[in-house]
Amino acid sequence: MPPRDFPLEPFWMPFTANRQFKAAPRILVSAQDMHYTAEDGRRILDGTAGLWCVNAGHCRPRIVQAIQRQAETLDYSPLFQMGHPGEFRAAGLIAELAPDGLDRVFFANSGSEAVDTALKIVLAYQRARGEGHRNVLIGRERGYHGVGFGGISVGGIPANRKAFGSLLPRVDHLPHTHNLERNAFSRGQPEWGAHLAEDLETRIIALHDASNIAAVIVEPVAGSTGVLVPPKGYLERLRAICDKYGLLLIFDEVITGFGRTGRAFAAETLGVVPDLITFAKGVTNATVPLAGVIAHRKIYDTIVEQAPPDTVELFHGYTYSGHPLATAAAEATLALYHEEKLFDRAHTMAARFEQAVHSLKGLPHVIDVRNFGLMAGIELEPAPGKPGTRAFQAFLRCFEKGILVRVTGDIIALSPPLIISETQIDELVGTLGAVLREL
Repeated sequence: MPPRDFPLEPFWMPFTANRQFKAAPRILVSAQDMHYTAEDGRRILDGTAGLWCVNAGHCRPRIVQAIQRQAETLDYSPLFQMGHPGEFRAAGLIAELAPDGLDRVFFANSGSEAVDTALKIVLAYQRARGEGHRNVLIGRERGYHGVGFGGISVGGIPANRKAFGSLLPRVDHLPHTHNLERNAFSRGQPEWGAHLAEDLETRIIALHDASNIAAVIVEPVAGSTGVLVPPKGYLERLRAICDKYGLLLIFDEVITGFGRTGRAFAAETLGVVPDLITFAKGVTNATVPLAGVIAHRKIYDTIVEQAPPDTVELFHGYTYSGHPLATAAAEATLALYHEEKLFDRAHTMAARFEQAVHSLKGLPHVIDVRNFGLMAGIELEPAPGKPGTRAFQAFLRCFEKGILVRVTGDIIALSPPLIISETQIDELVGTLGAVLREL
C-alpha cells in the first residue's frame, strides 16, 4: 500500500464514527463499472451503488466525456434571471420520464435541498390559491428526507432529529409500515398493512382538520431506514385520502428514481401518481451533484399565474441550481440509461436478485429479508445490549472479503448498480451469506 499523502484529521466525516474510522481507515482510490479499488489494491464489488446513486456503474466514459466537454465550454452560468441550454434540455428529458402531468422541473443540488424545495413549493402553492392557512406538513415515522431542517422535521428517524432542538412547527407523522410479526420475509409488497394509511384520515385529519394540511410526503419505498416496502394497497389509499381532502402528495424518490425499481420512477412501478416527485442521486449517476422537484403543471401554473406580472413568482433557489456540469452529466446519464435499456435490465434482474437475497433466510441472526426491484434489506437480530454492532461487524467483514454493503442500525441494505450481472449477484449475496455464517 503506498504511503498516504494526505492527513486524516482535518476532515470531519459525515454520518461516520470519526474516531473509529480514523483508527482503521477504509480508503477507496478509484472505480470502474461494478468495482471500487481500495488503497491496498483490492477490488471491492459495489453492492450499494455508492449510496444508492451510481445506477449505471462507475466512471462510464460517455458521462465523463460529457462533463469534460462542458467544463471546457461553459463552466458556470448564473441561474437567476439567466439560463443556459443544458438546464432546459435536462429538465425536458426528466419531465419526459415522469408520470403524465408532472412536467415542471425545479433544480437543486442534493436530495435534502430537493425535499426542502418541495415543502416550500407546496406552501407557496396553497398560499397562491388563497389557502395559506394550509401549512401543516405530514411525514412518516422512520422516513428519511435528508438533513435540512425541513427534511428532518417531516422525517422520522430519531437519531437524525434528537440533537437539533426545535424543528419546523406544525408537522405530524403517519405510522411506519414495518411489522416483522406480520410481514417478515415478504417478497415484494407485503400483504398486510394497507390499513395503516387510514391513520391519515382517522387521526391526523381528525386532529388538525384537512383545511390546515398542505401536503403529505413519503418515500414510496423507504430506503435509508432499511428498505421498507409499502404494503399492497397502502399508497393507493394514501392517494385516495389526499384526493378526498385536497391534500398534495409528495413522493420522495431520491433513492427510487431512475431505475431502482425497474421503471424510471417508483410511482410508475407502483401505479400511484403523486403531485410532486423529489429526485437526485441517479439522475447524474452521482458524477456531479444534481437534484430537484418535478411538479404537476397545475402547481406551477397556480404559483406563476397568481404572481403580479414581471415579478419573481417563487423566491427560492440555489447558486448551483442547474449547474452546467451537472446538467451535462444528467443528459449523458439519461441517454446511457436509454441506450443500454438499464431500467428494463433492472426489472429483469429483480427476480434473480430476489431469489438470491431470500436464500439468506435461516442464516444466524437473520430475522427478515425484504426486497423490491434492485433493493433489499436483511435485518439482523440485535446483539444483547449492543444494537447496531452486529450489522456493523458484518459490514467490516464484507469489506475485508471484497464487497461493499450498507448498514443502518441492524439492517444490511443492498442496492447494486443496475448493470450487475447474475454472477455478480451470486458473488455479492454469497459473500454476505458467508459473513453471516461467521457471525
